[in-house]
Amino acid sequence: MSVVFDLGAWSSARLSQVEQALDTWVTADAPLGLDHGAPAQLVEAMRYAVLDGGKRLRPLLVLAAHEAVSTAGANSAAAAMRAACAVELIHAYSLVHDDMPCMDNDVLRRGKPTVHVQFGEASALLAGDALQALAFELLTPMDGSVAPATQAHLCALLARSAGSAGMAGGQAIDLASVGHQLTERQLREMHQLKTGALLQGSVVMGAQCGEPTAQALAALQAYGGAIGLAFQVVDDILDVTADSTTLGKTAGKDAENDKPTYVSLMGLQASQAYAQELLAHAVAALDASGLTPAQTQALRALADMVVNRAS
Repeated sequence: MSVVFDLGAWSSARLSQVEQALDTWVTADAPLGLDHGAPAQLVEAMRYAVLDGGKRLRPLLVLAAHEAVSTAGANSAAAAMRAACAVELIHAYSLVHDDMPCMDNDVLRRGKPTVHVQFGEASALLAGDALQALAFELLTPMDGSVAPATQAHLCALLARSAGSAGMAGGQAIDLASVGHQLTERQLREMHQLKTGALLQGSVVMGAQCGEPTAQALAALQAYGGAIGLAFQVVDDILDVTADSTTLGKTAGKDAENDKPTYVSLMGLQASQAYAQELLAHAVAALDASGLTPAQTQALRALADMVVNRAS
């Protein structure tokens, strides 16, 4: 008799560890080798941006991918937790900057005022910068807990996912596309960079903290690509079907700002069908990974959650 996987229990245990780690690492304490810490006001804005909020999907993907391919080594687990927190810091920094008046000019994020509303634009800009830098600091500990080769590999993966050929590049395309009609291919490419790259990178980083076979790594990369795009398709759907309270951010902003979305291009029903198609692609990738269903059960459940979520 098969046991039904409890995503809630699995996630709760790991999110508790992630929150504790973030609370420990996002502080004003002096880094190793320095005799001074960070300014308290800057750290307050950083902690406001990253603690006690959000789905933490990216850290969960890191940890689920790591568990799917990992051995029981302590160093492997340490690397995975650092990678999980690093991707969340990058995600948090991107939200801080995206919400600013020069970008999306939003006032609500995770059910509370955005960082620039709470602390001012200059402090928000610096908080985002500092969160990005801290992400790479976490990936390069000097205590021997993460092998130098793993550190370098994780830094390269995160930089590519977040940079001009990843998240930042996608945001640039997004800003340039306001008021323009994109083709499906152009819209897909924009979302694969803006949202998908960091989600896919989270999966691959988690796998690289363990010992993946070439087959498993290729399959997990395909899985990450499918759910990365699915996440944004569903985001486009929720922007027109959910309210601001449910979303924790301002609903209807895409249409108000004349942004191209899957709903505006394909219609609501076709967008919903496409999200389900991407879920099927993600599951098929896991089936082709050479990993057992027990090893991939968390990844399967997370993919289902991404597509069928209500917020």
